[in-house]
Amino acid sequence: MRNEYAADEGLSEVGLAADWHTQFDRWFADAVAAGLPEPNAMVVGTADAAGRVSGRTVLLKGYDPAGFVFFTNYDSRKGVEAAVNPWASLVFPWFAMQRQVVVAGRIERVDRAETEAYFASRPRGSQLGAWASTQSRVIADRATLDAAYRAAAERFAEVEPIPPPPHWGGLRVCPETVEFWQGRASRLHDRLRFRRTDGGDWVVERLAP
Repeated sequence: MRNEYAADEGLSEVGLAADWHTQFDRWFADAVAAGLPEPNAMVVGTADAAGRVSGRTVLLKGYDPAGFVFFTNYDSRKGVEAAVNPWASLVFPWFAMQRQVVVAGRIERVDRAETEAYFASRPRGSQLGAWASTQSRVIADRATLDAAYRAAAERFAEVEPIPPPPHWGGLRVCPETVEFWQGRASRLHDRLRFRRTDGGDWVVERLAP
């Protein structure tokens, strides 16, 4: 199986934004305008203390110059791994546009106020689901999960708003590198990477495809 990449326009240093978050703004807006399904979907890679890697797709819920934010159960596999090995990678796979963005950096918890503000914006069913699910844990069957959801619904029947569980919250990936990848013909893709230096400044590097 092989698709030939043939983007009309490549990615040049001249056309690149001055900083990674402005460039991400541009490409994210392009992905939304193109009607891609779940344009905020990203693959999150984490590793445990022994370096064994795991990955999964989650939804980006916010970004700014400080980093990229998503929310999860802190007792989930990714939550536990982030606590013991605070390095993560993100990949935005916008293949329909022959683009991807690859991020690497440290991962940290967001403050509780940010978690509470986001949780309040979720549909009530999703709020109850956060209380019902022991994410990443082995459960006996679907009926066990459904029963936990019913129990959560009964517990919070008269509660408005529902608070976030204490074990649930946001994680922010604070980038050390942000790579913008544009597919090109003959597999000679354009790869421009913003990299934070030891002094805290950012430099742009072109990577061989």
